[in-house]
Amino acid sequence: MRWLIGILINAILFVAIAGFSEESFYVSSFGAAIGASFILSILNILVRPILIILTLPVTLVTLGLFLFVINAITLQITDNIMGSSFEIASFGTALLVAVIMAIANIIIQKVVFEPAKDNKE
Repeated sequence: MRWLIGILINAILFVAIAGFSEESFYVSSFGAAIGASFILSILNILVRPILIILTLPVTLVTLGLFLFVINAITLQITDNIMGSSFEIASFGTALLVAVIMAIANIIIQKVVFEPAKDNKE
């Protein structure tokens, strides 16, 4: 259930970010955003751990900041898979989107998911 909520939240974030940067980040519809979010979640399960292991020394030297680059790479792969309905103009845009999504997801987890944990206890 939490995985599906994460996909929906990422899809909403894709649409919101695309609304702010129309020239460099394009999502054709909310359905395309859901598809891109689903593909991104699959890539985060399958490809991201391999990339993290391969780039572990660089990640340690940069104190974890290289993880944003890995997230941008997975966004670029998502762009390539989705075709023209989900477009990221450059790697810099993908890096900016990765940073924005990471910050937004942290805030959403603190506001939405952690109070739900407190209520269960």
